[in-house]
Amino acid sequence: MSNLVLELRQGEVMIVNGAPIRFRTRSRIELTAKARFLFGKQIMPPDQADSPARRIYFALQSAYIGSETEREPGLESARYFITEFQEATTSEMVRMILDQALVAAEEDDCYQALKLVRRIIQYEDSVLGKTVDVTRPQGRPECHAEHDTSHPGL
Repeated sequence: MSNLVLELRQGEVMIVNGAPIRFRTRSRIELTAKARFLFGKQIMPPDQADSPARRIYFALQSAYIGSETEREPGLESARYFITEFQEATTSEMVRMILDQALVAAEEDDCYQALKLVRRIIQYEDSVLGKTVDVTRPQGRPECHAEHDTSHPGL
């Protein structure tokens, strides 16, 4: 198993296998085993799930880093919100990306599903005239992947 090295700032939060961790000092950590985790701006607080695409993201986030009892309900919610979004959109590309996200989530690759849904949030923001770019969050912690196979895409 390859290791993943992360550098997080003081006050940053990381959720590992459902447990939130707040860093009191700037820290460099190394994950030496496969883990379900998100950190920094990747984590969406419940009060930010205020649009259809963000509700999908939050549901997938629960399916990915939630406790054992939260994972299946999170996936069920994601299925529901994805179906609703697909029925409401006129974009075939959005439907295709949401299909890919759902397949990834159902194959227990929720991190990939979250990456895809960030694209949908960006699309939704552009349609609604918002200027938030969720694909490049400000203040994102540094991440130095060293042969990372457990958390692709960082």
